[in-house]
Amino acid sequence: MAQGRRPLIAGNWKMNGLWDDGVERAETLMRLMQDAEAAQGPLPFDLLLCPPATLIGVVHFTLANTSITVGGQDCHTKASGAHTGDVSASMLKDLDCTHVIVGHSERRADHAESDAVVEAKAQAAVAAGLCAIVCVGETEAQRDAGRTAEIVARQVKGSIPTGANSQNLVVAYEPVWAIGTGKTPTAPEVQEVHALIRARLADLIGAAEAAKTRILYGGSVKPSNAKELLALPDVDGALVGGASLVAGDFWAIAAASTA
Repeated sequence: MAQGRRPLIAGNWKMNGLWDDGVERAETLMRLMQDAEAAQGPLPFDLLLCPPATLIGVVHFTLANTSITVGGQDCHTKASGAHTGDVSASMLKDLDCTHVIVGHSERRADHAESDAVVEAKAQAAVAAGLCAIVCVGETEAQRDAGRTAEIVARQVKGSIPTGANSQNLVVAYEPVWAIGTGKTPTAPEVQEVHALIRARLADLIGAAEAAKTRILYGGSVKPSNAKELLALPDVDGALVGGASLVAGDFWAIAAASTA
């Protein structure tokens, strides 16, 4: 991690958790953070939780007196309208969310979201005053065909909204084949892709802003591999899936960012 980019550890709970689960996880994480702050003082990383939409309110309320922020897992391209079942970026902002994930591989695959749709969602997020976490990553077949750089570069170019900068944009590299599988690329492979993303960002938003933009790694991040991954020069945090459902594991990953 380069000096000057503060680590961001984001937990994506996906479609997991009922009311009591959300409260318990948030309370446990809050206690872990309070204990660490009492022992060490202010912590040198940012924590973000992205629970299901049904739990955003109660998780935010539980964490109200902490520095842990809350975000959404997706948003619509429009601010309002006849879109049954969808949630707009302005609605998330109204719930005091700070971030929203867009373009996660599960959305790209399950809902056939193209780069253009992801870009429109990211644009809506920025317009609403949220920070867009734009996800990119290749499938196993694309990786085996030697197309990782091509696919990731294309997704970055097609998914980053106009007006993006280091304050309203985070990019998350999540190789699709590593999500929830226990597999991870090697550390040099992760660094290579993150460096590629930063170079493409420089083309889109300028070198100075690209140098300040946080690029997260996601894909089977766990306490046992977090330290190695988070120490890489162009890895500025993690987007954590399954391990974020266990408060102790999620906290261990966050703590590894300063080890």
